Amino acid sequence: MKKTFPILMLILLTSLLQIANAQPITKYSDNVSTLNGIIKAYYDVVTVKKGGKVSYERDSLIHWPDVSVGSASINKNGKLTFHYMSLKEYHRRSDAYLEKDGFYEKEISRKVENFGSIYHVWSTYESRNEPGGPIIERGINSIELFFDGTRFWILGWFYDGERKDNPIPKKYLK
Repeated sequence: MKKTFPILMLILLTSLLQIANAQPITKYSDNVSTLNGIIKAYYDVVTVKKGGKVSYERDSLIHWPDVSVGSASINKNGKLTFHYMSLKEYHRRSDAYLEKDGFYEKEISRKVENFGSIYHVWSTYESRNEPGGPIIERGINSIELFFDGTRFWILGWFYDGERKDNPIPKKYLK
């Protein structure tokens, strides 16, 4: 018994250290404890095979509750406009399109600034309907995040697509 007690204590301490150092992982296996992990989740959640399903629940687990999101675009009258909405409304408007045609968006460049627990990410992206398919859009996502000491939360994001009158600046392509 005297020999097994130190071994049992070592196993117990090792187990407790592993639990204490565990990284926050969502039920969808998204590692939200690192900036790279949450940005990966951000892109993964909008990637869907043609005929697949987008998961609003998964997306909501990486966002701050009641988050608002948006996009800039040119309306049918040629005027610049901004669409600002809840994450749920964004899914209501976009999921059917993403699921019908398939959608693959990936980050091609990233610029990060932070102060304390607040982070701002300029994430340049390119979108396709299928992996390796033609690029259907490029643009920049402006993503605001909060790190609570354990995990990152997306506070909001906004994007604008590249157009002839709105090319992506070279500094966002490095």
